[in-house]
Amino acid sequence: MSATSSLLNGPAAQAVSAATRSLLVELFVEELPPKALKKLGEAFAQVLADSLKAQGLAAADAVLTPFASPRRMAAHLSAVSPVAPDKPVSQKLMPVAVALDASGAPTPALLKKLAALGADASVVPTLRRAPDGKAEALYLDAVQAGVPLAAGLQRALDEALARLPIPKVMQYQLADGWSSVHFVRPAHGLVALHGAEVVPVSALGLQAGRSTRGHRFEAAAEALEIPHADAYESTLQEQGAVIPSFAARRAEIVRQLTQAAAREGLQPIEDEALLDEVTALVERPNVLLCSFEPEFLAVPQECLILTMKANQKYFPLVDAAGRLTHRFLIVSNISPVDPSRVISGNERVVRPRLADAKFFFDQDRKRTLASRVPGLAKVVYHGKLGTQGERVERVRAIARGIGEQLGGLSLADLADEAATLAKADLLTDMVGEFPELQGIMGAYYARHDGLREAVADAIEDHYKPRFAGDVLPRGDVGLCVALADKLETLAGLFGIGQLPTGDKDPFALRRHALGVVRMLVERALPLSVPHLVDSAFKAFPDGHGAAQAEVLHFLYERLAGWLREQGASAHEVDAVLAVRQAQWAGLPQRLAAVRAFATLPEAPALAAANKRVGNILKKSDDGRVFHQSPLELIEQVRQTLLKEPAERELWVALAQVHAQAQAALAAGDLTASLQALAALKDPVDAFFDAVMVNAEDPVLRANRLSLLRALHAAMNQVADLSRLAA
Repeated sequence: MSATSSLLNGPAAQAVSAATRSLLVELFVEELPPKALKKLGEAFAQVLADSLKAQGLAAADAVLTPFASPRRMAAHLSAVSPVAPDKPVSQKLMPVAVALDASGAPTPALLKKLAALGADASVVPTLRRAPDGKAEALYLDAVQAGVPLAAGLQRALDEALARLPIPKVMQYQLADGWSSVHFVRPAHGLVALHGAEVVPVSALGLQAGRSTRGHRFEAAAEALEIPHADAYESTLQEQGAVIPSFAARRAEIVRQLTQAAAREGLQPIEDEALLDEVTALVERPNVLLCSFEPEFLAVPQECLILTMKANQKYFPLVDAAGRLTHRFLIVSNISPVDPSRVISGNERVVRPRLADAKFFFDQDRKRTLASRVPGLAKVVYHGKLGTQGERVERVRAIARGIGEQLGGLSLADLADEAATLAKADLLTDMVGEFPELQGIMGAYYARHDGLREAVADAIEDHYKPRFAGDVLPRGDVGLCVALADKLETLAGLFGIGQLPTGDKDPFALRRHALGVVRMLVERALPLSVPHLVDSAFKAFPDGHGAAQAEVLHFLYERLAGWLREQGASAHEVDAVLAVRQAQWAGLPQRLAAVRAFATLPEAPALAAANKRVGNILKKSDDGRVFHQSPLELIEQVRQTLLKEPAERELWVALAQVHAQAQAALAAGDLTASLQALAALKDPVDAFFDAVMVNAEDPVLRANRLSLLRALHAAMNQVADLSRLAA
């Protein structure tokens, strides 16, 4: 029945069962992609619940419990009704002038509209008149029958499957051999229970029932009957040997890992992504202790940890000092009485991986990093930006310039040396096998080559920060090379038009820009940002695109976003960045000063006055920029032309306040400098109350505008206070 026909043909009022019951829906499938399982399970359950609530079948406060294991996605929802409550609806038909003729009889147009809704002329006397703009319209009031659970759940299930964030869809045939289905993995079972009753819905060629399956090897029976929606989790755990809740299974893995490590006096490597992935690989976890030959510990621990985590999904164990040990933990999906074969099998599998890592490490150390640098000339970096060798030369030039500014020739020489060698480990066997180790292995090989510690650290650190919240480079050499590397990337790709768009950022330019922002601000580097951007573009040959303004704007956007993430309000950030300081080292202090100023009782009035002054000057100055200092602008005001008492008082107050603010500014006390401006509130208010700025006398008008320019400049040295105005 259509929505419109149900207005008339459904029952006028349908009673809804007061006894709501829990609902359980499970889709049983072949092994789901482990890295996507958590998101798939949450999305399936949430969309299902939202749809049922929107249809009136589930209470607004119904409790949703999602389930996701390697072979199932499920949702348990409390307080679900067998039928949604009826609801009154009102259907606008048409204007009265169109619906009824002069005698009040229905027109053909009205009869046609009613017929489309399943009604006839008999309902005309019951139609309601109501204003509709300037005219009256006819409305059909009726009761829409509540949707039954079977129909509502079918709609919700279809929507949940359609909106799953599936990473990659596959096509498979159904049992009839003809029909095909597109889904993330082949589905083999569908459970839909409202309390103890099966809800007759279908999906992916499956009809709903109450039968599911447990653990492949350890379930009590091949098929499990779920007697009631509320018995789903307990039935799977007790008879199916499955912990269906992703969160509960994850917590159990953490408990077992911690317990097993503690017995050895060790602790497992913390890795949330690995924990999620392993949780998605097992149905009932069983943590076991394994080991490998201690001789492999001669290999850098980053290599061993990476190969165990990435290739085998193992949890390496470290001692109290964070040093890797020869023991590791595995999460098995079976629980045999004698686990020795499982343990020995995993130890046998990991041994060749570790042997490969040791071989790569030994082979790589036979050549110095410096000997690999010429080979970078044969490695393409980007089709329009040349080779890695050419890129290294650009980074060297930028890093050397930054080093000279921060520490003179000695720092410049170290930065140059580190930048020369920073990419050499890309040509090593270890980084070829594990690209995640670039920089890290370069530092190991640099120390093996006898290079200075500052250079080795810089080779490792020049990729930092690698992600949000990552640490910054440890020393000045690393800062120089890291800044140069990121600035070269931004200048290079912006110069050829490879800008990030929307949610697409294939070259991680936002991350590079944020790294520049964090290094400049958190390390309080006394560097001019426009000069840095300009020097990055100068490192490229003639003909490279000039996109300095775009890069600078991009950096300011990342800066503004990052400052807001640190807790500053949008108004505070706008006020500070509007001044456009070339150096960003003092931005935290400026933000703190603005925040303190905003708490003053005089702040709102001064911010509003500042905004008013700015608007007046925009109109009068026609875009002209005055580069004089506030003191020079104050001295340009001609005292003999200050005719009104209010403007004389403002000039005197401005001179006094500016002197106090300037003294505080010179002492580095930005907060006191801004707070000194509070004394200007009364003189500014009196000026605008009593003085006509745009006087008819052009000489008086020019002098009053000079006074306002001086006021504007004095108030906005730390931040543009007008941005704080509501």
